[in-house]
Amino acid sequence: MQLKNVAAVMVTATLPAYAQPGSQLDIVVSSMGNAKSLRGGTLLMTPLKGADGQVYAIAQGNMLVGGAGASANGSKVQVNQLAVGRIANGAIVERAVAAFQPDGGVLNLELKDTDFGTAERVVEAINRSMGGGVAAALDGRVVQVRAPVSASARVGFLARIENLEVTPAKAAAKVILNARTGSIVMNQAVTVEDCAVAHGNLSVVINTQPVISQPAPFSGGQTVVAPVSQIDMKQQGGSLQIVKAGASLAAVVKGLNALGATPADLQTILEAMRAAGALRAELEII
Repeated sequence: MQLKNVAAVMVTATLPAYAQPGSQLDIVVSSMGNAKSLRGGTLLMTPLKGADGQVYAIAQGNMLVGGAGASANGSKVQVNQLAVGRIANGAIVERAVAAFQPDGGVLNLELKDTDFGTAERVVEAINRSMGGGVAAALDGRVVQVRAPVSASARVGFLARIENLEVTPAKAAAKVILNARTGSIVMNQAVTVEDCAVAHGNLSVVINTQPVISQPAPFSGGQTVVAPVSQIDMKQQGGSLQIVKAGASLAAVVKGLNALGATPADLQTILEAMRAAGALRAELEII
């Protein structure tokens, strides 16, 4: 056995709710060492443990790696990741997680995002379909529902709730800034007030050229090379621009584009507008 063909890996999987012994799970295999590629590899039988130290599934099988690469004489070409693979249905559940049993027939439905308006609409939709007093909102995220005690009746009850159509309340105005990529995303509720913005770019260019100094003939001196740098500083126009108030997303985008700033510069401008009270939105940096 050649040890260079053996890799130390980490195997992870998500155990879904109500999974029973014999069910199959997809697993992700990631290299933990200095393995160059897992392409064409086979995972040996591996126990998958939970946080409590108990074995819940057994994984093994041939890995599927979506990347490709080649190297020769110091040159290397790689597409996607070669150190991460996936095995479809690569794990078999050995232990089931105890199913949730409602206490006194009371269930708590949790919304994905906290919104009091959406929680109120969910309660109205459930009570309108199932009868008054079935649902009640505990806060902006949790809706308490009185479900049947019988397991079979409870399945049909929850199935009817899942099929209810609820129109979410209007989202709060928010601007998302991605500090890593410079992306800016804003929703329809964002508005701006009249404000004046001055924007300009400062660039510094340094040009270095060598200057050769030669001694006089028969003087015994040495030729000396000395670098000479020329520094040029330029600042683009930073005239004051008026951003008019906009009540729609199109008007906001049009006003910001009038500044002629890059997305990276817009992040600073939006932060300054929010501090000045001209941006009617929540600013979130991810």
